[in-house]
Amino acid sequence: MSSEPRRLNLPRPAVVTPGSDGRPVVVGGREVEAVRESWLVEDRWWTDAPLRRRYWEVLVAGGRNTVVFRDLEEGVWYEQASA
Repeated sequence: MSSEPRRLNLPRPAVVTPGSDGRPVVVGGREVEAVRESWLVEDRWWTDAPLRRRYWEVLVAGGRNTVVFRDLEEGVWYEQASA
């Protein structure tokens, strides 16, 4: 048994097609039916590893609610399970 704590809800790389305004229109091959919320997180700006992410809580075709974010430092999209 490992003594390391297990990290829950780690982000996974995601395939996202954004619209011209940056809003996700397709997530994992499924059309986005609605954007529930969007927010910006900027943290650790005073360090060598700043955190800048734009999050989107979306409803995709089939009724699944999901959270995706774009790492604004790397330009890469990730998905996390919604709470």
